[in-house]
Amino acid sequence: MDDRTPVLIGAGQFTYRGDPATSPSPTTLLKIAAERAAADAGLGAAGLAAIDTLAVVGFTIDAPGSRRGGIPHSTNPPAQLAGMLGAAPRWSVYSEMGGNTPQYLINTLAERIARGETELGLTVGCEFLGSAMKRAGKGLSFDDWKAAEDESLDPPARIGDSRRGTTEYEQRHGLDRPINIYPLFENAVRARDGRSLEAHAERMGRLFAGFSQVAQHNPEAWFQTPRTPEELVTVTDKNRMIGFPYPKLLNAIMEVDQSAGVLVASVAKARELGVPESQWVYLHGCGDAADLWHPIDRQNFHSSPAMRLTGKRALEMAGVGLDRMDYIDLYSCFPVAVEVGAEELGLSLDDPRGLTVTGGLPYAGGPGNNYVMHSVAAMLAKLRAKKDAFGLITGNGWYLTKQSTGVYSATPPKAPFQRENTAVLQREIDALPHPEIVEQPSGPATIETYTVIHKREGPFMSIIVGRDAAGRRFVANTPSDPQVLAELETREQVGRPGLVSQGEGGLNVFTPA
Repeated sequence: MDDRTPVLIGAGQFTYRGDPATSPSPTTLLKIAAERAAADAGLGAAGLAAIDTLAVVGFTIDAPGSRRGGIPHSTNPPAQLAGMLGAAPRWSVYSEMGGNTPQYLINTLAERIARGETELGLTVGCEFLGSAMKRAGKGLSFDDWKAAEDESLDPPARIGDSRRGTTEYEQRHGLDRPINIYPLFENAVRARDGRSLEAHAERMGRLFAGFSQVAQHNPEAWFQTPRTPEELVTVTDKNRMIGFPYPKLLNAIMEVDQSAGVLVASVAKARELGVPESQWVYLHGCGDAADLWHPIDRQNFHSSPAMRLTGKRALEMAGVGLDRMDYIDLYSCFPVAVEVGAEELGLSLDDPRGLTVTGGLPYAGGPGNNYVMHSVAAMLAKLRAKKDAFGLITGNGWYLTKQSTGVYSATPPKAPFQRENTAVLQREIDALPHPEIVEQPSGPATIETYTVIHKREGPFMSIIVGRDAAGRRFVANTPSDPQVLAELETREQVGRPGLVSQGEGGLNVFTPA
């Protein structure tokens, strides 16, 4: 085997469940995960200090437009972490936003190793909003974080696509966060398939009840309580509606305190460090691409060409078929991400292999952009225990936008690692036809997809994606009349006619017929 073959040699996870007033600082969370990854590889502090490459997953708090200011954290997490580890990496980066990021970074590190640019790399990430929001909400001190986090460092080098996930036009109408956007995809899938609201709710409940049962047995899961399908989809005081059709328990949980990291080395370096081959897991195939960037530009709201093509590319590169996958982890921020991912890959939602190895983002934990690092860590343990097995992992960023896929096995690869230029798939996707957009529509129109957004007090806003008489796509809100909002949730609205016009503040208003 080529000495420059990339191999994953260690993975570590950490979940903090203690008093938020004494929770670890952000960079401390990173350090704990890094140390656990090194221990998993059989390496000590000297092994971590030897890394020549460091890639840190961007914190959610650093996302463009984040509303969570004032929480102390390092201005250069890679630089501060390297100092804490006693490392001096030649290449050090901090990622842009996206749940695909951990797989994307592993793909990138593997490519660098195959090219001889890296010998030993660490990629690591964390989320700390669980304790941070509790501290802020209860007026608790952040003095210990201020002492631990260096906020005077120069900004880090960034990696990934820095574009915001939606346009100003979309944001004006409420398309500015996952809980407002993913329901649009879910309702479009239901309408396309002709299911009733009740039948589709049952389908979502069955799907994620299975995920919660996996989380029950995951020692690092944030929630380890198994749920019934009925519990997940029945609206109660503790399971209020967030964005129709998703009650709270069908949403990814963001406020967690979790970290995870992975060590990737060349075969030569792994041998030099004395890492036993029983710990080695190989990245056999990978793929990275993005769908048309903004949701309003998509071909439709029930598919993802990028999911299909990155999956196809990763399997082709690995030289195996989907039938060879023993373990699967599909990105699971909301049910529709799993539904679309499974459909694009050719999987059934009730596949006996299961579609998660962690329990998914709503139950195992949705730690910002770093969830997939946890699924990789969980996958490594399974593949080490079953040497001839293969595992498939998908990562999804923004709004079914950025996709990264990996195929793993402890079985050595038969061919040298050669990552395809990401521009190849991207050109194919970017050339796909898509609807014309109109920002100031007027006249007769129909609903293409929709959602109703709730506060604790109840529904307060609807978001409509529609088509005008010329077939052009637009975004609008309906009147905030309680009767109109209630009716949107009681029967199918896709295809419903109405009139669209301009309201105050540059907002389009769709009035259902």
